[in-house]
Amino acid sequence: MPRPNTKTDLLRQSQANFEQLFALIDSMPNEMQLERFDYNERDKTLRDILVHLYEWQNLLLYFVQTNLSKTSDFVPFLPAPYNFKTYPKMNQELWQKHQNTPLSEAKSMLCKSHSACMEMIAQLPDKELFIKKHYPWCATTSLGSYCVSATSSHYDWAIKLMKKYLKQRDLFEVN
Repeated sequence: MPRPNTKTDLLRQSQANFEQLFALIDSMPNEMQLERFDYNERDKTLRDILVHLYEWQNLLLYFVQTNLSKTSDFVPFLPAPYNFKTYPKMNQELWQKHQNTPLSEAKSMLCKSHSACMEMIAQLPDKELFIKKHYPWCATTSLGSYCVSATSSHYDWAIKLMKKYLKQRDLFEVN
C-alpha cells in the first residue's frame, strides 16, 4: 500500500493497519501472545512491540501538541540527548522501561495512544499536513510524514513482525 499523502488516506490507512494488527493478535491463543520471538534483536515479545508503538505515538503527540502552541523554541521530535542517528539507544531504553508492563496493559496503552493520535490528526489542517517545511519545527519534511511514521507505517512494521512470528509457527500463510 502506498505511503499516505493526504489526511484522509493517513486516517484510513492508520485505522486499517491498527485493526489488522489487532486482528492478528486476536487470532493468537493467549499463551502464544506471551511467547518470545527468537528472531528479533530488541522487541522479543508482543508486549515489546506494542509498548514500542505506544512510546513512539507519545513522542508524536508531545511533539505536535507542544510545538503547535509555541511560536519559538520548538521541541525536537526525539528528546535530548537523542537524534535520528542515536535513536536505537532510546529504543533500547524504552524497551527496558517496559519490561514489567503486562501485555494487557500494553494493549490498553496502545489503544489509547492510537485514539489520541487519530483524534489529533483529524484536527490538523488537511491542506498543510503534507507540505514540506510548512511547520518550522518539522525541518525539511512535513508534519504528515511524522504522523505516518508513528501510525500507519509503524503498524505495518509491527504487522510484518507478527506475520513472521506466525509463519514460523506455521499459523500464517504469506499471500
